[in-house]
Amino acid sequence: MSQDPSGKPATEPGRIPLHFLGPEGTFTHQAALEAASLMATRLDCKADLRPCSDAAAIVAAVEEGRGWGVLAWENNVEGHVVPNMDALIDAQAVAGFGMVRLPIVFDAFVRADHDPLRQVAAHPHGLAQCKGFITETGLNQVTANSNAAACRDLGPDQVALGPRICGSLYGLETYRREVQDYQGARTDFLLLAPRDQAARLARRLAPGGDFESIVTFIPLNTGPGVLANLLDRLRDAGLNMTSFMSRPIKGHDGTYSFVASIDAAPWQKGLHQVLADLLDRGDWLKTLAVHPRTPHPAPPIREWMLPRAGAFRGEDPDTETISKELLW
Repeated sequence: MSQDPSGKPATEPGRIPLHFLGPEGTFTHQAALEAASLMATRLDCKADLRPCSDAAAIVAAVEEGRGWGVLAWENNVEGHVVPNMDALIDAQAVAGFGMVRLPIVFDAFVRADHDPLRQVAAHPHGLAQCKGFITETGLNQVTANSNAAACRDLGPDQVALGPRICGSLYGLETYRREVQDYQGARTDFLLLAPRDQAARLARRLAPGGDFESIVTFIPLNTGPGVLANLLDRLRDAGLNMTSFMSRPIKGHDGTYSFVASIDAAPWQKGLHQVLADLLDRGDWLKTLAVHPRTPHPAPPIREWMLPRAGAFRGEDPDTETISKELLW
């Protein structure tokens, strides 16, 4: 097979390079395999998986027209992957067009010739999702660029946390299975394409028109009521917003961008009109992604789901506790 200028094998005709966070064995690698299946069945194209050193390299590859990408977006334990969100906000020629949802299960691995164990290694998000295991074992934490990299580069005195596939990939022994703190953890991964392809690809994935968009808003006028007015416009248009968060505009105190996930496509009437109105008002806008809508369960919030502290008027409200938690 011929090589491209970077020295990597050139992509076979009819295949699209699909860039993911490497090395092999990361959760993003697993998501890329799911994305490759989606590409084959829904878009009639084959993927050529390409590992990247970090998320910035994935975005850069897509922005430079060297293929598509898979990027971790949100975890239902740790929340949004903020650096990836920032990278997509800043990217000029990239947008998301699909989403893959992956269950997150961590196993703990050691080398067959391991010494007495002193450290536990994983990506920071992996460490954060296995706090109980780390506390129980008393091991010192070591961060890695990815969970797979922690497994690949495992030292003799270390335990690595990673996907189950890493055991066979890197010839490791399983120290303990399913060491994550929460059962039912999952991560959503965005499929990225050049910006001029994203809307067409999203339509092909959801021919019935059931979409979700991720939109960034930056109000250019600040002060009381600015954010409330933005949310009022979405409500009055009958749009369902499933997530909302703010990001600072770096280096400028008191200025923020707001990122919302909305159950509509930007070309559909309701959201299109809201975006047009906000443009006329002078706000800065950018659609980061539009993809087929993923299921959003809406279970009731039970008392046992709440944090251990905080004010709550349950069946037996405690005035002293409420005063303490609200500081009033």
